[in-house]
Amino acid sequence: MATTNILNWKKEKVGTIELSPEIFEKEIKKSVLHTVVNWQLASRRRGTHMVKTRALVRGGGKKPFKQKGTGNARQGSSRSPLMPGGAKLFGPVPRDYSYQLPKKVRALGLKMALSYLHKEGRLFVVSDIESQGKTAELAKRLQGFGATKALLIDANANENVKRASRNLQDYKYLAVMGINVFDLLKYDTAILTKESIEKIEQSLAAAPASEKPEKKAVKAVTPKKPKKLSVKRKSASGKAKGDL
Repeated sequence: MATTNILNWKKEKVGTIELSPEIFEKEIKKSVLHTVVNWQLASRRRGTHMVKTRALVRGGGKKPFKQKGTGNARQGSSRSPLMPGGAKLFGPVPRDYSYQLPKKVRALGLKMALSYLHKEGRLFVVSDIESQGKTAELAKRLQGFGATKALLIDANANENVKRASRNLQDYKYLAVMGINVFDLLKYDTAILTKESIEKIEQSLAAAPASEKPEKKAVKAVTPKKPKKLSVKRKSASGKAKGDL
């Protein structure tokens, strides 16, 4: 098992903690991370875009010009998609962009993102994350820690830390329940508490770990012999002569 240091906010070692190799030393595959990030971004889309079709544009009951004699193509409505100010054809309509992703893939992507940060030396474990609820105090502490853009992860949401980090553009505070692949890859550094490491290992240990589903054994099926077709022909006298 990998061992990492537990630091205080002065970046001094105060202890050690063992990290599960199944979570923090996973083989990194960009295709899996790409799949999970695409799923997250698709699920965030509101899908409220819409254009007005011919049925929704007001007016257009009057024929814009006479049928013949103008030299123009005939038009029956000024709200036709061919006319200025008319309706739009094949434009976007409200839709849901979200789709389902298997739990195995989601758990695997989270393990790979944590493994990537640990491998790059951008994952730090601190004893605790406490704050008085003041933004300036938390910003000064993070800058002293050497984190210019970081994701703070705690075992449970702390209201004081949440209030203090709300106006910090380069920092984001999350509980373990809200940890996700997109935020782990977006920020340069991840700062986790000791309790959050234990909680992550418990939740991901319960998740299915196999990357590929097991194939079921297929029984060999012996082909059946085709039935013999019997065709009887009649002689000139009308009696059957036998099978062919």
